[in-house]
Amino acid sequence: MKFVVLASWEDPDGLRCVDILSHKDGSFGFVICRRDPKDGHGWRHIGAASGERFSERVVAEAAAKGAAPWCVS
Repeated sequence: MKFVVLASWEDPDGLRCVDILSHKDGSFGFVICRRDPKDGHGWRHIGAASGERFSERVVAEAAAKGAAPWCVS
């Protein structure tokens, strides 16, 4: 496994979310996802994951909130 999801924050409508990630190397990151209730696939990453890594979880969380201000944590 490339990473572990530490937290998942959904928007108020439950159609978008931000996952806070812990990578094997001890760094942290995030990915923004969406889902379509009419599609049984579930969550899909929006665009390519940035790949940006942070040395502290709190910094990754702040970056995620800046990239997705609609998220609820």
